[in-house]
Amino acid sequence: LPVLGPQPQPIDAPRPIAYLRGMTANDMIDLLVARLVRDHGKSKHHWRKAIGPIRLYSATTHPHCNWVANPTGMGRDVALIESLLDDVRLAHPMLHH
Repeated sequence: LPVLGPQPQPIDAPRPIAYLRGMTANDMIDLLVARLVRDHGKSKHHWRKAIGPIRLYSATTHPHCNWVANPTGMGRDVALIESLLDDVRLAHPMLHH
């Protein structure tokens, strides 16, 4: 007999590789760029340049959030990036080296 309704997902469902090893600064930049391109257009190169490098700090001295980005460029782009940083920092406060 066919089973109706949603099917339970297996407990050991595959996870993205970043989940298994922990998100790195490069993973974070990729995530930010993908979201910015999707939501606001422009090129990946444009957003990577505007985001700039992500600086990592020791979890010992920064136990609640160990990373920071200092976006540069046009005021609107910087505001969009900073707003996105606030959102993703809640989901990913700690990055791995």
